Amino acid sequence: MTVIRRIFVAVVALGLLSALSCAASIDRAMAQSADAALAAQPVSLPDMAIGPANAPVTIVEFSSLTCPHCAAFEQNVFPMLRSAYIDTGKVRFVSREFPLDIKAASGSMLARCAADGDAAKYFEAVDMLFKRQEDLLENTLETMNDIGKHFGMSEAAVAACVKDQALLDKLSADQKFAFERLKVDATPYFFVNGARLRGSLSFEELEAKIKPLLKR
Repeated sequence: MTVIRRIFVAVVALGLLSALSCAASIDRAMAQSADAALAAQPVSLPDMAIGPANAPVTIVEFSSLTCPHCAAFEQNVFPMLRSAYIDTGKVRFVSREFPLDIKAASGSMLARCAADGDAAKYFEAVDMLFKRQEDLLENTLETMNDIGKHFGMSEAAVAACVKDQALLDKLSADQKFAFERLKVDATPYFFVNGARLRGSLSFEELEAKIKPLLKR
């Protein structure tokens, strides 16, 4: 094979690799865009979100109130995320329920009832439930009554909330959608502008995903 022919073959090979790489990048971008569109839409329950709707970055988190990694994120990472990015208008944060057991489902229902559509109250209730995760697991009813009382709910109101079949059905429908359509199979599970991040994250790891999106 002549030198010129070898150069030609090498150039063609590089061109094919470049084309394949470009095609793969396009496929990934299209898949991420589809994920972002699916993750952005509430299904049965209205979204509980903080941060401006037009923020350049949207983070959707699926969590369970009985998940220790979710509690660790809420207590150790979320406050820094809120201070640096949510309160400054750079990130919109959406909290979605993905209860791993009946106690987590009951806690999520309580947070919805306590908030009554107010996102700030919802995040406050979720924060309280995560801080008292062990109590929620060991003394479920007493803990829920105590947290409900903080939001002006009587014990009867708390009982009625967790027995609300329509609310439970919506919670279940949203979880089914997340599992079947978004392929959420663990908690915590994040979508950052559609990009999937599975499992526990440090603030530094999350920030590394956010910063490049702010430069676009």
